[in-house]
Amino acid sequence: MDRSHDREIWRLAIPAFLALVAEPLFLMADSAIVGHLGTRQLAGLGIAGAVLQTIVGLCVFLAYGTTAGVARRIGAGDLRGAIAQGVDGLWLAVGIGALVTAPGILLARPLSRALGAGDDVVGPATTYLRIALLGVTPLLLMLAATGVLRGLQDTRTPMVVAIGGNVLNVVLNVTLVYGAGLGIAGSATGSVLAQLLAATALVYVVGRAARREGASLRPDLPGIRSAARAGIALVIRTLTLRAALLATTYAVTHIAGDGSHEQAVDLAAHQIAFTLWSFLSFVLDAIAIAAQALTGRALGAGETTGTRAITARMVWWGVVVGVAVGVLLAGLSPFLGALFTDDGEVRDRLVPVLLIAALGQPVAGVVFVLDGVLIGAGDGRYLAWGGLAVLVAYLPLVALAIVLGGGLVWVWVAFTFAFMGARFAVLVRRALGDRWLVTGAV
Repeated sequence: MDRSHDREIWRLAIPAFLALVAEPLFLMADSAIVGHLGTRQLAGLGIAGAVLQTIVGLCVFLAYGTTAGVARRIGAGDLRGAIAQGVDGLWLAVGIGALVTAPGILLARPLSRALGAGDDVVGPATTYLRIALLGVTPLLLMLAATGVLRGLQDTRTPMVVAIGGNVLNVVLNVTLVYGAGLGIAGSATGSVLAQLLAATALVYVVGRAARREGASLRPDLPGIRSAARAGIALVIRTLTLRAALLATTYAVTHIAGDGSHEQAVDLAAHQIAFTLWSFLSFVLDAIAIAAQALTGRALGAGETTGTRAITARMVWWGVVVGVAVGVLLAGLSPFLGALFTDDGEVRDRLVPVLLIAALGQPVAGVVFVLDGVLIGAGDGRYLAWGGLAVLVAYLPLVALAIVLGGGLVWVWVAFTFAFMGARFAVLVRRALGDRWLVTGAV
């Protein structure tokens, strides 16, 4: 097994992992700060957060697509062109942010209602959302600038900014919520200010590199349109993933029957399991981010043999990390529930679900890595069609689980082995072929 690429893989993956875990950890701090204001305010934060996470989640292509494009040009030896392409991504982020912000503010109350906010919650949710939407453009700029820097093989700077920005977010939240007495509006304001400063720092780093290489910072409409077209396929890919996750939760909700005690227990166990699964996926996603950057650079340099070698090495690491995470999750499964709930029934229901999730971690390791490899290769169209095919195959199994009343465990069996297994098959099939090995700067 060739170990020559290990240092480069982990040089990119470790800072990427730290940046990824910073966000959910500090979001939990935000929830704790707002939670002490009262249940209404915490529920409002949850509603508003769902809207914001949906917007940002759909725009993750600003990071992924930019990483791949910039890395390709770096591999081709065109540093100026790489940065210019990154600047196009920044302007696209500004354009999307401008389109979303004003309508979002006007529709904040209807959006909160649509997500189920009742009369007691809609006020805090609307207040938070109207202010927080002012931070959408900075958030999207952070995504795009992070993509540029990853493409330049720099994951350290985004890590430092992510951690620093989130620490500042907590400080501002405490100061404005309690010190200034602004309540939930103070939390939203603190978050927007922190996002604005973090975006400014990242854009400054990219702008400085552009000036150094003589790349223009002005908007280039053909380049922006090209970045938008490239992002469509990745948006479709993301939508298929989110649809599968929503379908899984829908199945859990409907198997036990509306309003029943069984439904409450199943949903609680599912939420804990999915929270743990999502957190552990950051480890694998960090390798995928390294895969995006290294694959794009290698193909830009025309190194198909080198691309296959580094892909094989990253897949190997994906399996190794997946096995390690799976063993850890299985070993801790009897004890993890106590961190989240005092309900013994929920803890008992959680254990078999976590064991199933643990068994699927090696497969997830390969899925995450190959997804990153193909994003780095600019193979978004295949990922979009592959995502649709997987979703079409998975939805009938979810429906069958609902009809047969298989219970929470069988829903997780379907998710872990059918959904992730189908993704595994689709991605491995593509990786074994040659059609994704397109070389050059474009």
